[in-house]
Amino acid sequence: MVKISVIGAGSWGTALANLLAEKGYDVLLWTREEEVYNSISIENINRLFLPEVSLCKRIVPVKSLDEAVCNREALLMVVPSHFFREVLQKIKKCLLSPIPVICATKGIENKSLMLMSQIVNDVFGFEYKDSFACLSGPSFAKEVVEKNPTAVTLASQNEELARKFQNIFNTSRFRVYESNDIIGVQLAGALKNVIAIAAGVSDGLNLGYNARAALITRGLAEISRLGIALGAHPLTFAGLAGLGDLILTCTGDLSRNRNIGIKIGQGNKLSDIIASMNMVAEGVKTTKSAYDLGVKLSVEMPITEQMYYVLYKDKKPTDALDELMNRRLKHELAR
Repeated sequence: MVKISVIGAGSWGTALANLLAEKGYDVLLWTREEEVYNSISIENINRLFLPEVSLCKRIVPVKSLDEAVCNREALLMVVPSHFFREVLQKIKKCLLSPIPVICATKGIENKSLMLMSQIVNDVFGFEYKDSFACLSGPSFAKEVVEKNPTAVTLASQNEELARKFQNIFNTSRFRVYESNDIIGVQLAGALKNVIAIAAGVSDGLNLGYNARAALITRGLAEISRLGIALGAHPLTFAGLAGLGDLILTCTGDLSRNRNIGIKIGQGNKLSDIIASMNMVAEGVKTTKSAYDLGVKLSVEMPITEQMYYVLYKDKKPTDALDELMNRRLKHELAR
């Protein structure tokens, strides 16, 4: 029996905690929100982030990081990427000895341009390289809790660790594939949110299905280019963490990033959109990180570049569209 602490009680953290608890694991769910703690404790419902879904009674919510980390055997990190380092630094002070870290956060840190695995190594030390895994793929939290068939990827450079947690997470409705490409799996999961915002903008402008398909396809091309530049395996981007998650996030009505894009395309201001949300849409912050990474590595990322200017420089979406469509003609497979 593995004692697992899920750090972060948003919709995805809650869904994964529920999956593990239903399998019989000893699960603590750390939350910083008093409302979440009370609603799960009293009603077995996360009313703030996953309302109207009854959760497994085995889930034990906690508010103390020390309590969440003490005497546990694995940590599942599901906090927003911009809080990831801060929470990890606090966890480090509570840990008596190293334990495996599984990351389900999808993002790139703005200032350092680090992936979550790199932040773990930075905070805990490079000995954590073989104690880290990441979980990613096309998986809306609501559908996972409702036991709709879902397939994801779990990546680790430690094959024994990957196999162990592949079996821990796998169920008859949640199929887990193994990978050793932690860079590719993380990067694909982060960058698809940028393209999803672009697809939402396209839908908000009523540009049609052709435009959306073009954005998904060319978005995958630039995600792959950046991934390869960082040492990822090219085929990862054709898999669940790449193409699978990209399609879901660019087309699904439950996608927060796509919905932000739709509202931008309809003329709403980004600040107003974010103010009206109670959940984090990682793609907004990841757009800046992805743009900066592309510039740093001299990787051509035209969709990401235009989304950066739309989100951060108040560029009109129609002007961004014109610039994308009137770029210099090139070979489709050109790097």
